[in-house]
Order: sequence, then C-alpha cells, then structure tokens
Amino acid sequence: MNNKFGKPAHSTGGFSKYSRFKGKKSIYHSKRNKGPHRSNKRSRGERIDFSRFIKKEQHVEEKPYVPKHTFVDFPFNPQLHKNIKSAGFIHPRPIQDQAIPTVLTGRDVFGMANTGTGKTAAFILPLIEKIYKTKGQAKKETVLIMAPTRELALQIESDFKTLAFGFGMFSVACVGGLPIMKQIREIKLGVSFIIGTPGRLRDLIDKKILDLSTCHSIVLDEADRMLDMGFHEDMVYIIGKTSKERQTLFFSATLSPEIKKLTEHYLKNPVFISVISGETAKNINQDVIRVRTKEEKLSKLHEVLKKDGSNKVLIFREMKHSVDSLAKELHALGFKVGGIHGDKRSRERIRILDSFKHDKINILIATDVAARGLDIPDVTHVINYDVPQTYDTYVHRIGRTGRSGKKGTALTFVPA
Repeated sequence: MNNKFGKPAHSTGGFSKYSRFKGKKSIYHSKRNKGPHRSNKRSRGERIDFSRFIKKEQHVEEKPYVPKHTFVDFPFNPQLHKNIKSAGFIHPRPIQDQAIPTVLTGRDVFGMANTGTGKTAAFILPLIEKIYKTKGQAKKETVLIMAPTRELALQIESDFKTLAFGFGMFSVACVGGLPIMKQIREIKLGVSFIIGTPGRLRDLIDKKILDLSTCHSIVLDEADRMLDMGFHEDMVYIIGKTSKERQTLFFSATLSPEIKKLTEHYLKNPVFISVISGETAKNINQDVIRVRTKEEKLSKLHEVLKKDGSNKVLIFREMKHSVDSLAKELHALGFKVGGIHGDKRSRERIRILDSFKHDKINILIATDVAARGLDIPDVTHVINYDVPQTYDTYVHRIGRTGRSGKKGTALTFVPA
C-alpha cells in the first residue's frame, strides 16, 4: 500500500483533560448525559442505529484523478527535487496537486482531507522551500506544525527529515511522553521546524523556552481532532504567540461549526481545497456481528481472526483496561498481538506500533485517542469490538482500512 508519498508507508500526542466528544452528534437516538466523563452503561430505552454500520462494498468505476502538475513542475530548489525523487514521488496526490502551488504563493489555505491522503507532503514541501529562501536573511523564520497526537507529530517530523535532507534545516518534536530536556536542548541549539502537540508546546512556551515570535508559518494538522480532544484553548493560546504577519494552513477532515469559527478568525482570505469524496470509502465492506454474551463475543472474534485475509487487523476498544485484557486473551489463543492506550509509556507505544507496521505482530488493539493520526499501511480489517460513541468516530476508525483503492473490511460487534 502506498503512503502519502506514493511509496510504502512508515509511521512513527499527548492527551487532554477535556472531553473529546464535545460538539459531536451521537449515533444514539436518545440524549446522552452531558459532561466530560463517559459511562460504559447505556440508559434504558436508548436505541442505536446499527444499520449505519452496514454497507456492502460497491464496485463503482470512478474516473482516476488527473493531476494538473507533475512534481517537476513545482518551482523547488534542485536539492528538494532530488529529495522528492528519492522519496518515490511520481505524480502528486490530489491534495498535493492543489495545495502546493497555493502555499508557494503565500496564501492561507483550508484543506479538507482525511489521514493518508498525502497532506503532510502538501504543506512540508512548500514550507521547506519557503524557509530555504529565507536563509541568509537577518531575521530568521521558523515553522510551527501542530498535530493532535504524539504519533502523528513524530510521523510528520520523520517525513520532514526525509524531505529536508541536505538543507541543513533542523526540527524538534515537542510531544509529551518523551524527555522534555532533550527537546529543550534542541530548541536552544536552533531549529527551523517546530512540530508538536498542543499540551507540550504550551508547556514549553510557559517555561519561556519556546519563542514563537519569529514564526511566520503555522500548520494545524487534523484541526478537528484537536478540537475533539479538548485542545481549543491551547490552540488559541499558541497561535496567539506567533507573528501576526503569518501564513496559516488548516487541514481538517470535517468543517464543523467550531472549525469554521477558527478559520474565520485566523485565516486571511483563504483558498478552500477539498479532496474528500464521501463519508466512508466505497471499497470498504461494512457489517455488524451480533453477540449475546462476552464468551460468544470472544469466540466470534476468534473466528474472524482465523479467516484467510485477516492479515493485518486493527481492533478498537473504548477503555484502556479493556485493551490490555483483550490483548492477554488473544495472546493466550496464540495470536501475535499488541495493545496501545494513553497509560502506556511513549517508547512502549512506539515499539508496539513499529512491530505492527513491520508485521512482527498482525493484530493491534487501541483506544480511539491512542490511534488518532496513525497512518499504517495495508490494514485489512478494522474491528469495533466496542460500539463507537459517535458516527464521526466510526468513520474515522474504519478509514484505516481500504486505503489507496484496496479492499477493506469493517466489522462492528453489537448486542443481539
């Protein structure tokens, strides 16, 4: 499976005390209790529209996107063109084809694009070119990139290092769960790209370590997810520390009222770009599995995992302890499995994700927050072992399979 660069993908946050369900429409027909804490128990009389989780794969012939440009057309430095070629770029993905020329002009951009559509290169490439052109100027400029999770931030930094090779540009990943003193040292040595999660970025600003006054370019990647996770206040605070004369790029999978309000406040005459073709991909076969008991549930999961074609499976659970218990049960049944959630140390999460990406394990169990922003190639199945709390969450979960036109399967366990 190809990643956003057009070659095999490789993937490398921080969490909030606020509710990540703020502003979301529930898939439940009745009203849910308000407040930042969720309950696993559903109130009597609450009905769930399980039919929304059933959608057979559609064989629809769609015209392939024909890019207006090739990467050679973009007015990049020769070294950047060399790095693009080394990274395996051939034809720009839709978001790259439309966003790169606009970002190069200095315009603000609001891009609607899901994870895995190539948006990282869409902003990294023109910003590398922009910073390169400021070399030698008296006033040094920096780029700030905010992402909702540490995994996505680390992935963006890894992509930056690949594409900025040979430029003498340095970056720092400001994320929670990794040593802050190392990040402080890197900032003091001087960096061109600051990539991080809102919580750690704000912490470094408050400690007077991070000065964003020379930041004339900012990117909010997966802005809607940052709002879901309760980072609104941090986002506003951090943006306020950057230069008033700046280029601002927002990328989001949705245009919620909260996102629209942010764009109206922070983007100046932006160019709107959308490469979202629908709620869920047509090549994902979606179905439900009805179960009566916990024992039957585990037994049916066992059956699914033993079937041919279940080569790389991502299983979602709602609670952290549920991730660990299911991982133990599947391990006892002989499966190669790992689990990630917010209580695991960052290094342990990175190790487990690396094992999953490189097929040392073929089953990954995760909570929604831990899995946000992950770009993992060739996931054959997404299994909602626990019913997702909102339909938006469901769409985001199953988007991990069926990438780049490949077939995928999404299964949701529901009570019989």
